[in-house]
Amino acid sequence: MTLTSKVTQAARKLTGRPAPRVLSVNTAWYLTPNMIRVVFAGPELDGFPTDRDGGNCKLMIPEVDETKAHFVERLTSGPAPVRRTYTVRKFDASTQELSIDFVAHGDEGPASRWASAAKAGDFLGFAGPSTPKLTQFDADWYLVAADPSAIPVAAVALEAMPRDAKGIAIFEVTAPQDQQEIDAPEGIEMHWQVHPDPHQASTRQEDFIKSMEWPEGRVQTCIAGESGVIRSLRDFLSNEKKVPREDTYISGYWKIGLIEDQHQKAKRDGAA
Repeated sequence: MTLTSKVTQAARKLTGRPAPRVLSVNTAWYLTPNMIRVVFAGPELDGFPTDRDGGNCKLMIPEVDETKAHFVERLTSGPAPVRRTYTVRKFDASTQELSIDFVAHGDEGPASRWASAAKAGDFLGFAGPSTPKLTQFDADWYLVAADPSAIPVAAVALEAMPRDAKGIAIFEVTAPQDQQEIDAPEGIEMHWQVHPDPHQASTRQEDFIKSMEWPEGRVQTCIAGESGVIRSLRDFLSNEKKVPREDTYISGYWKIGLIEDQHQKAKRDGAA
């Protein structure tokens, strides 16, 4: 029995939940100057669900130069690896390949640091994924907004929409070259805004959404990004535009000045 198999059995026995997968990198490249796409492949993806594009997952990041055997042992014996939340960009069942996009911001965070150096054969831990955020598309009009952290979930939503869908998508990126090709319906107006310093607060998306002509009919949203922006937009959609909660996916993915653990605690405490 391999060490990975032992970890799997131990984790199931202790928690009743599936053990983290230890995924191996197939390829990695800069999709844009500030976005890295990592594609995982291998037998560890056997049985991966085929309907989870856009779902959350937890990535467990190995230490620099850590061996796979040591990392696998840590998954059950500790100390636990650093965990970060990401989005499944695409799983291709025909090739057994899983794509995850990472915002590239150098060595500021462990996941970005790992992704910027990722090459074939590298590994990390993976738990999940959850179900996608949007699975029903029956509105008259769609509003999509995302900063770099949320482009994957927004892109999945746009690509899953009916081809006759109508609406607006507003993406905020770090540089003009960070625009991506997204297979959105022709009726979705795509807007790319440049905010070169994500450490500074931006109101570009808020200003755009609050000043645009509001459509008639039922509106469904997919909005995610920095918590300060999200808090303002959530208030606007709920209190001014009266968009029902069931039609509103809106979520703060991060907060300026906080690492993920701090941000998640702030969300639980109702401060973000």
